[in-house]
Amino acid sequence: MKKHLLTLSILIIALPIGLLNSCQNSVADNPEGEKEVTINPAEHQVNAVLFQQTAAEYRALCYQAFNIAKLRLEMASRMMGLSRQQAIVLDIDETVLDNSPHGAKCILNNTLYPAYWQEWMDAADAKAVPGVLDFLKYAEKNGITAFYISNRREKYLGQTLKNLKDLGFPFADKDHVLLRTDTSGKKARRDIVSKSYDIILLIGDNLNDFSEAFEHKPIAERFELADKMKEEFGKRFIVLPNAMYGDWEGAIYDYDYKKTEAEKSEARYGHLQGF
Repeated sequence: MKKHLLTLSILIIALPIGLLNSCQNSVADNPEGEKEVTINPAEHQVNAVLFQQTAAEYRALCYQAFNIAKLRLEMASRMMGLSRQQAIVLDIDETVLDNSPHGAKCILNNTLYPAYWQEWMDAADAKAVPGVLDFLKYAEKNGITAFYISNRREKYLGQTLKNLKDLGFPFADKDHVLLRTDTSGKKARRDIVSKSYDIILLIGDNLNDFSEAFEHKPIAERFELADKMKEEFGKRFIVLPNAMYGDWEGAIYDYDYKKTEAEKSEARYGHLQGF
């Protein structure tokens, strides 16, 4: 008798769970008139955005990057002399301007880029990345020119210049802000700067900001290239933290951004390495 009671108890306890799973599956599978159960496509970005907005460690990493950049600028200037004009080349997004509010907006509204990007550009209200303004004002004071090479579309030049000028960035004009036109590759734009200047520092959050060698390369090859160029990091290449997006994420998807959200999620989990 006790055995039968135990079996009955297990069935009673398990029944609501089974019914719940059944209901969830049926809703997702679609009974007419039922609301479909969905997952926020930007859920995987929550911690990355929170890190950028709430972690003092993020600010410390930015200050560290620009402190090192200042030291390298001083050293490079002494070594290279004044035979040619000297320049720094910087990316814009997550290097000089913080776009985490756009990422937060997408998360809170269950969507992804490019949603709200036009509105964010038109607002021209991004804050400066910690440490960058002091560094660039120091560079300007010491006769070093800054160029901003970004993959923002050229149609956003007006909004970008306004944002930079409002924050007090030096060299915030159309001659020093080179946005994307035909291609996302930055080499051609770096070459334009190199014709008249010695580029003593490259500063960015994506390895493509430093060399075209990284463009559209798989994860293993990006690792190999980073190892090969290890002496340049902290020397001529200064890297800013960005866990929100970048080619590091594109490599996970084999640069196929047309994959469904389910396929992207599968790819992310597929690259996790446990023990």
